Amino acid sequence: MRSKDRISYFYDGDVGNVYFGPNHPMKPHRLCMTHHLVLSYDLHKKMEIYRPHKAYPVELAQFHSADYVEFLQRINPDTQHLFPEEMAKFKLGEDCPVFDDMFEFCQIYAGGTIDAARRLNNQLCDIAINWAGGLHHAKKCEASGFCYINDLVLGILELLKYHARVLYIDIDVHHGDGVEEAFYFTDRVMTVSFHKYGNLFFPGSGDVKEIGEREGKFYAINVPLKDGIDDSSFTRLFKTIISKVVETYQPGVIVLQCGADSLAGDRLGCFNLSIDGHAECVRIVKKFGLPLLVTGGGGYTKENVARCWTVETGVLLDTELPDEIPDNDYIKYFAPECSLRIPTAHIENFNSKSYLGTIKMQVLENLRCIQHAPSVQMQEVPPDFYIPDFDEDEKNPDERIDQHTRDKQVQRDDEYYEGDNDNDHNMDDV
Repeated sequence: MRSKDRISYFYDGDVGNVYFGPNHPMKPHRLCMTHHLVLSYDLHKKMEIYRPHKAYPVELAQFHSADYVEFLQRINPDTQHLFPEEMAKFKLGEDCPVFDDMFEFCQIYAGGTIDAARRLNNQLCDIAINWAGGLHHAKKCEASGFCYINDLVLGILELLKYHARVLYIDIDVHHGDGVEEAFYFTDRVMTVSFHKYGNLFFPGSGDVKEIGEREGKFYAINVPLKDGIDDSSFTRLFKTIISKVVETYQPGVIVLQCGADSLAGDRLGCFNLSIDGHAECVRIVKKFGLPLLVTGGGGYTKENVARCWTVETGVLLDTELPDEIPDNDYIKYFAPECSLRIPTAHIENFNSKSYLGTIKMQVLENLRCIQHAPSVQMQEVPPDFYIPDFDEDEKNPDERIDQHTRDKQVQRDDEYYEGDNDNDHNMDDV
């Protein structure tokens, strides 16, 4: 084990300002709430905080098709009615509405995961956190399940430049289908998803029998669960499977998607996990001592999402947080009790011991079918994506410079230190 983990945390305040629409369950505002809770517990003093770069279209096209990226960049709420064919083709509309600043929102959350991967690759940190990321349903050419750009796939592609094997773990209540599909034919990424499974539950995939194909056969692991799973059943199963996966697969780095819709009482979920149970999975993964990229994901009861990801930031920092939430800009959301812990719901647990035993046996049996740590032909490492600097002389001086560009000119490394004299940042603006 390392003596003290170096942790990089990525956040851009603009990411929480977008609005999917009045009746849409996805509320990016939960990211502002999480960040202010992290600040109120003084966790920012124990890690390096960065504003991510906005991922360039050419970076997004490392996975997504160029025409899809171009359409996301071009479309807006006022013009969407002019493009019914493209809207249908790229699956934009109901679940994935077009809203103001949608593309910039994608650039920020994807940029955070890409930057996190690059810092890990360059050994500038041991753990990198991007709670804005984890949008695991997006496909190569289409939006899906509130996800437009699959930041996880982009981050994993970045990690594959330096690591022979990447392990992806997903504890969102929904199957991590977009990430699984992207790496279904390769043994260089093992995907492990714990999720509710049923024909009527989105996205409808993730049966234990889905195991990968060709070179990727046995490198996709699915743990399909039923309603009401509780802390003890979930964490026991998680520890057994993930320990065996790490021992067998020997990954060089782990990506952990911490979707908080698997918590009790989630607006779209049906599990019965407490925040401590959810966070125990993070603790288990951290103990392996491997480079670790942690993202958010689903989570639709936003005050519980903020509680959960704050507790998990504490876990990653080896910091126990007092239950009473300190005063912060969003304290009214946590009233009246203002405590970190949430009561678990009383949902019947339909996961019998025999059912969980059968799933565990099937997964472990599949793991026995793979060679220990597949040998990988590593190619020469491609460089991090090079983006040329713009020539100042060519810029139109009359064009308004946005705040993000101005920030870059002030202090390019975008790092926020306590007590920097020459370039003091107000943490509330971070």
